[in-house]
This record gives sequence, structure tokens and C-alpha cells, in this order.
Amino acid sequence: MKLYVILLLCALFTIIQQASSQNKCTCELTNSEKAFPHDKLSTVEGNASKCNSNITPQKTLELESLLLGLERRLPQLQEDVSMLEMEDDGELYAVLSLYVIENELLEIKQLIDRLNSTTKAHQGLTADTTEQLKNLRAEMQKLETYDTMQVVKGQQDNKHLNSELQRCKNGPLPTTQPTQPLHGKCPHGQFRNITGPRVYTAGEYPGSYAYGAWGRDPKPAVGKESWYWLVMMTSSNRYANYVRLYSSLSSLIVGVSAPGNVEINPSNPTTNTIQGPNVVLYGEALYYNCYNQDAVCRFNLTTKTITTLQLPKGTRFNSKGNFCHLDECYPFTDLDLATDESGVWVIYTTSQDYGNLVLSKVEEDEPMTLGQTWHTSVYKQGVSNTFMACGVLYATRYVNKTMEEIFYAFDTTTGVERFNVGVFINKMSPNIYSLNYSPVDQMLHAYCDSYMVSYKVLFW
Repeated sequence: MKLYVILLLCALFTIIQQASSQNKCTCELTNSEKAFPHDKLSTVEGNASKCNSNITPQKTLELESLLLGLERRLPQLQEDVSMLEMEDDGELYAVLSLYVIENELLEIKQLIDRLNSTTKAHQGLTADTTEQLKNLRAEMQKLETYDTMQVVKGQQDNKHLNSELQRCKNGPLPTTQPTQPLHGKCPHGQFRNITGPRVYTAGEYPGSYAYGAWGRDPKPAVGKESWYWLVMMTSSNRYANYVRLYSSLSSLIVGVSAPGNVEINPSNPTTNTIQGPNVVLYGEALYYNCYNQDAVCRFNLTTKTITTLQLPKGTRFNSKGNFCHLDECYPFTDLDLATDESGVWVIYTTSQDYGNLVLSKVEEDEPMTLGQTWHTSVYKQGVSNTFMACGVLYATRYVNKTMEEIFYAFDTTTGVERFNVGVFINKMSPNIYSLNYSPVDQMLHAYCDSYMVSYKVLFW
């Protein structure tokens, strides 16, 4: 009996298995849609990225800088020719004037040659980019045909509707309030904004020296009113032993240094050579952080003599009190020298001030002396750079790779501090290693990763 039951169960199990296998259903899915061309999309993305990298603000600024150099050079040539026409000195000085004019014409020719080559390059780039954009547009229109469910179109419509809804909720667009003026006295009016860049050039050594400074002498010698100076950190991005001079802005742009170098010391680095990029030229003298000292050095370009000014005890130096932002600090920026309408200033920090900025006036006596000193409440390592204008100290901070903000101001006339200045600088390079304000033409000269950039400071 038991054997009979077991045989019945085995037979039943076999029948169930056969029934299950017969009830299985298989389907074939046939996709009527075309396969999306991912490789074509990758090609389009690569072409668009290449197009963006070719068309940059730097290319436009290069042309504008050359035009500005030519604009500044032509009036000077006209003035020199007029002086030559009026001279009557037995041909002695006339020959010298002709030689000067010959050099000026040579510089102008070099400037025009650079303009011609740049213009031709830009024309070719424009034609090539136009063709690329046409091709990209055609490719994108083809790719849109794959969006049969109109997902992308729906997203675009939703985005447009959301923006319209927000506009309705917010009412009329708010009017941007102008930057509030600071107190104090300034012959140009109140500081309001920064525009530009006006000049953008790599000069003679494109990409060679990341750290440096450049600008104009606010108190130049007679005949050197149009000269520019340049100091590059030629050793380890930290040290320099000469200042390089240019007879005009156009000379600096095309990279022709007629006066050449004025050497402080044949060795680099050594005693009295320059340490750090925050230097200024004032009254035919270069002011800078003395090598391996908590002191200001003054190098007279005419007599080649050096005098030093000892800073207060506790002053941080040798890269212990640098300018910084969240990602990095700028080495050997402990002392920042600055100029404005009233002369030379030094910005630094001390252990007694717990790392906050200290501002002192440098008196031009012989020997140099430290004048009035002000103690601020802004932490130096939260600042990326400083400059002076009309007796007001301004501090900047790093926002991102394309933007720097002038966020802080200290008025030496009133002692008023502000942390909400809110003026932005459009950068052509991620890092600004030095800022120099020129009271001669109210320009702000920045040295950025080996490039020289200038901005117009607006007062009213």
C-alpha cells in the first residue's frame, strides 16, 4: 500500500512539472525607436568645449591693450615732433631729438605689427568659430529629433514658466543701490567702483614669473612721467634683485625695455635683495620687504644706495604673516607696500595684534621713519591683498577663480572700518599676487600669475 501511494505521488509531481513548463510565456520586444548616438553627443560636447576655450576674454583684452598703448604713444610722438620744430640750438639737441623720435617710431611700428598680427589671428579665429557654431547648431537639431517624448522641450518650458512666476511674485525688478561713499577727503571724490580690465598683457616673459608687481611712480623725475616699472620674483617665486623700467605703456606691452634693468645686487637672494612681490616705486626709489628681515628697504634708483626702516617688535616676517584664501596662502607676502596721493604706506601684522592688519605711514625722511600707525580688526590671513587710495586702506578677498571682492575699508581720517564695501574685480587669472594703486591716473595695477592687468578706479 505504501509503495502504491509513493508511485501515485511521483506521477502527480511529473504531471505538474510538465504543466508548469507548458504554461511559460516568452515575448520578443521590438524597439521601433532609433538607437541614441551617444558617440555623436560626446563629439558635440567636445567641440563646444574646444570652442569655449578658443574664445576667451583674454583675446579681446589683448587687442584692447595694444590699442590703448598706441593711443598713449601717438600724443607723445606729436609733442616730441613739435619740440623738435621749435628747437634752434646749432643742431646739437636737434640730433638727439631726432634719435628719440626715431626710437619712438620704432616702438610704434612694433606696436602696429603686433596689432596687425593679432587682428589677422582674430579674423581667422572668428571665421573658424562661426563655421564651428553652424555645425554645432546643425548637430544639436539632429540630436533633438531623438527626444520623441519631448522631455527636453518640457523641461525648457517649465524653466521658462518658473522664471515668469518668480518675476510675477517679486514684482518690479529692484534697483541696484550704488556703493555708499566712505568718509574722508579725496581730490577725485569718493571711491565707488572698479571697471575693466583696461590692460592685459604678458609683457616680455609670458608665463615665466608667476609672482611680481608693476605700476607707475606717483612722484616721477622730470622726463619720466610716462615710465612704468616691473619687478618679477626671478628666484623661487620669492626673491628679486632688480627693477625693470619701460619708457611707456606701449613699450611694456610689446616688451621693449629701453632703460633696461636697475640692479640692486648681482646675487639673488642675498642681503638687501627683494623678498616677496608686494613692492612699490615712489620718488625714484623702490620700497620693499628686506631680505630675511622684518624691515622695509628703500633702494634709490639714482644713487644706488639702500636705507632700511625697522618695523615694530613682533612684526611677522619670513612667510609667517601672509595673505591667504581658503585654498592657499601667498608665500612671503608678510609686508605689503602701497602708495597713494599722500606717499608710501606699509601694511603688516604683529603677534601683539593677533594676526590683524596693521597700517603705518612711511615718512620719506633720511633716514626713513615710521609715522602714524593704525590697528585694524580684520584678520590678515582672511585677506588676499590690500591697497591704499586717498588715505583709505582697502582689503580684498578671494571669491572664485574669476572674481575678487574689495570687502573691507579703513579710513585713516575718521578711523571708521567697513566690512561691506562690496566692489568686485573681474580677474583674468585665478590669483592676484600684488595690487598697486596709481594716483597719477587712478589705475589699479594687478600682477596675476605672470600677467599684468590694470583696472580703472572710479571716483565721483
